[in-house]
Amino acid sequence: MIPDLIFGLLGGLGFFFFGMKTMSEGLKKIAGNKLKSFLHHVTKHRVFGVMVGALVTVLIQSSSATTVMVVGFVNAGLLVLKQAIPVIMGANIGTTFTAWLVSSMSVFKISQYALPAIGIGFAIMSFAKTKKVQSWGQVLFGFGILFIGLHYLKDAFSPLKESQYVKDVFTSFSEHPMLGVLAGVVFTVLLQSSSATIAIVQVLAFNGVISFDAAIPIILGDNIGTTVTAWMASLGTNLNARRAAMSHFLFNTLGVGYMLIFVYTGWFIHFIDFIIPGNITTENIMFYIAVSHSTFNVLNTLFFLPFIGILEKACIWLVPQKEEGLDYGTQYLETHLLDTPTLALEQIHKENIYMLKIARKAVTKGIDSFLYDDSKKIADVIELENITDNLQSSITQYIVDLSQRNLLKEESEELPVLIHNVNDIERIGDHAQNLAEAARRKISEKLVISEQAVSEIKLMWQEISTMFEEADYALRNNDTATAKKMLEREETINGLQEKIKEAHILRLNKGNSHLEAGFVFLEYIDNLEKIGDRLTNIAQSVLGKMKWKVHHKKK
Repeated sequence: MIPDLIFGLLGGLGFFFFGMKTMSEGLKKIAGNKLKSFLHHVTKHRVFGVMVGALVTVLIQSSSATTVMVVGFVNAGLLVLKQAIPVIMGANIGTTFTAWLVSSMSVFKISQYALPAIGIGFAIMSFAKTKKVQSWGQVLFGFGILFIGLHYLKDAFSPLKESQYVKDVFTSFSEHPMLGVLAGVVFTVLLQSSSATIAIVQVLAFNGVISFDAAIPIILGDNIGTTVTAWMASLGTNLNARRAAMSHFLFNTLGVGYMLIFVYTGWFIHFIDFIIPGNITTENIMFYIAVSHSTFNVLNTLFFLPFIGILEKACIWLVPQKEEGLDYGTQYLETHLLDTPTLALEQIHKENIYMLKIARKAVTKGIDSFLYDDSKKIADVIELENITDNLQSSITQYIVDLSQRNLLKEESEELPVLIHNVNDIERIGDHAQNLAEAARRKISEKLVISEQAVSEIKLMWQEISTMFEEADYALRNNDTATAKKMLEREETINGLQEKIKEAHILRLNKGNSHLEAGFVFLEYIDNLEKIGDRLTNIAQSVLGKMKWKVHHKKK
């Protein structure tokens, strides 16, 4: 019996996961990028956020995928924490749809139609002419595979109903709900799928192995275990993304905590009886479990919805910002200022100066990582470059929104220049990442850069660092004199680049430089020179008689 159980469990779960993944991927393809756009444009209204989270999760059949997507959007600065929390709440509701889908096998013998679904789905995938129709075939194919998996699970667990020991273990969950919660957490962490845990519980209940009372605590524990996926997705992300993952954990864990009171007193089961009165049998117990899963998540969402602000503050307190922590979002852009173009332009200028500060920090760390073989600073550069990417997107969108307002001629003429500035600063971030990648290669391949080459890099960096300071001052004060100095300095940098290349060729000819190290060195020098070019473009924008003077204190 044991080998049959293990083989049936492994095979059934394999089919279940493969079916879920295939169906989910097909649905994502059908939805296309509109799905991400839908999430991206979620409004600040918390109820709408819950609805969006639930709908997206139903569409892609994975709360984990929705949660990971939300964490990704927060990481990119496309959603703020207060917007992300309702979407995560909605994802918890949406994921219960899978339990309802699984329940249908107890009423309709869907497993009988699984094989035709697989055949028809595969045929559509193979012979359909359009990708959208092929994706529908993929959904049908995944649907069939999923129910084949459930069929194998049902057969694998069937002998367990004869084991009194197994029944006693599950009965203990109804007598000691905390044990059931712990079991639900462990199963879900191991399987990395709340849907799989609930499906197993439903199949066990359908086979008469586990009672409804014993299933409830496992369902609750499942909701805690599923938060591990969000934690894993938040590793290596920014502060707000980690806070979003914390909100998922707090929301589910606190919800299970207070719901256990109603489970211990029996009120939760009485409430389920009130929703669907009647006797619980092996034929309908799967629906009772689905109803319980949905009920918990809906009630928990309704309970926490008014307290999102408190939940947000708790996450901020539990995941504090470190001294050198960075904010991925914009600092000065306010949508309510769009109707006052003069003020909006002022804010865009401030945001550009802030973006330049981030880009300069990225370049500085790129230099340090190369000169001092500092791997940690390589990671810092990657994070800073992500920030510049996000700022470019946000500032550009703000400028586009501003362009649709009634602007004066001189205000309209300023917008293209601002966009060019933003793009130039973003490119500086890209060059900083190239510097960091060169450092990574130098460290991993243990390349040796000569002392003369190091001194040449420092000399060139000294000029570029000064140029950054001048760019900051010129932008803040619309100072054309400083902008002209930047143009002269750029000529100096170009001259240095040529001299450094000539000196390097002499070292190569004398055999004083390793060939691979030389390639990395020359690429490094080229990137430094390109940073100078980008800063020169900023100087040219100031010389283009930009009127908007920024009164902005240095941070």
